[in-house]
Amino acid sequence: MSGTAIFASYVLTHRDGAQEVLRDHWVLLEGGRIAAITAQRPQAALVFDKPGRFLLPGLMNLHNHCFSEAVARTHTEDGNGRRNNQSIVYTVLLPLTRRGIDILSPQERLAVARLGILQLLKGGATTVMEPFRNGIPEMFDAAAEMGIRFYGAPYLFSTADAVAGSDGVVRYAGNDGQADLTAWNALYERWHGAAEGRIRLAMSPHATDTCGPDLLRACAERARALGVPITTHLAQSAQEVTTIAARHGGRSPAEYLDWLGLLAPDLLAAHCIASSESDLALMAARGATVLNCPRVFARAGTIAAFGRFARAGLRTAIGTDGYNMDLLGEMNAASLISKIVAADATIASAPELIDAVTARAAEAIARPDLGVIAPGATADLTAIDMTHPHLQPLGDPRRGLIALANRANVDLVVVDGQVLIENGRYLAADEAAITRAGAAAIEKIWALPEAQAAFAN
Repeated sequence: MSGTAIFASYVLTHRDGAQEVLRDHWVLLEGGRIAAITAQRPQAALVFDKPGRFLLPGLMNLHNHCFSEAVARTHTEDGNGRRNNQSIVYTVLLPLTRRGIDILSPQERLAVARLGILQLLKGGATTVMEPFRNGIPEMFDAAAEMGIRFYGAPYLFSTADAVAGSDGVVRYAGNDGQADLTAWNALYERWHGAAEGRIRLAMSPHATDTCGPDLLRACAERARALGVPITTHLAQSAQEVTTIAARHGGRSPAEYLDWLGLLAPDLLAAHCIASSESDLALMAARGATVLNCPRVFARAGTIAAFGRFARAGLRTAIGTDGYNMDLLGEMNAASLISKIVAADATIASAPELIDAVTARAAEAIARPDLGVIAPGATADLTAIDMTHPHLQPLGDPRRGLIALANRANVDLVVVDGQVLIENGRYLAADEAAITRAGAAAIEKIWALPEAQAAFAN
């Protein structure tokens, strides 16, 4: 006898392109594939028979930063560390992660990476796209070791020491583009397709204001030759819009990427909050994807509304940007912020948001084998325990999931047919030890004088 059988009171499937929730069904896994969905209990070597669970395709978090947001955690709330209420990207995140790479040992960097992957898995994610500085190759080691499906996206910069002035405008210091592309190529050769295909690379020029035309063209050419997705930060702030217009003939960040040929179906653009309506229309026409991360902006009093992008006709996925890494909480924020902004309770519906982290996210990275529960699909699954008091009584499990659930309800996480999380706990290692080691490494960065200065008001 072989295979794994999972019972769920609710199973999210699709019929004729629309979601369908099956009641009281089993999903049978054989190796790394889904073999069957059946109302009858199948024969299997490993059986998970726990009523009350909502079984979903593995949730996909397509924009996250394990390392940099750990550096900022609890130090940049309530406006702390923001110069003139500007972004912390150039005052905290980029400079302190660079210093962290310098002062932490490979084992300490691995400890931070493990802590991030643990949070992602416990938050329900089976797949993550993770942009990070290319001096942290330990992110790949942690992903391979801990079992998550990982799209590593080492940054490429025209200037790795970008500095934002008091006006928020980013100024270059040196030219790092060729060195970063060389480093990216080396990581691609080492890691792409590793861990039985779970580990892949994405091309990640950091942002429009830190990457010049030559680097962006080179990134696009290399990515398309290899067939890997391209991801970048786009229109993160009004200052970025000002910077790009001044440098590139009045173009917006979206127009800048379009001019260079990057605005296309293989582009995943994070944030886009300072995009105009004409920018969004252009992006939709080119087939690009927006990666919406509402909570990290909400903490700064800034709106990043899922519904705005979706209503513009853009494929819109959801990421956590490293902030909390609770994908269910992020979906709840996407729902509430969108409804408030639009003054419309119907916008950003529960089925739409679930698709954003499953089927639509899989489309964005050209993986039709992910994001669905269907025979032949890859066996990536996330099960949510819907029996908790705050989820009862339960009418529609999809609405309950979006409106009321959070990471504490994540019960089972399966990647490539391997059960990584059961009863909300990581099975392969000591969670407390991972947490202690990762936190201790970050605290070494916090102790630096430049970190203390960066966090000061």
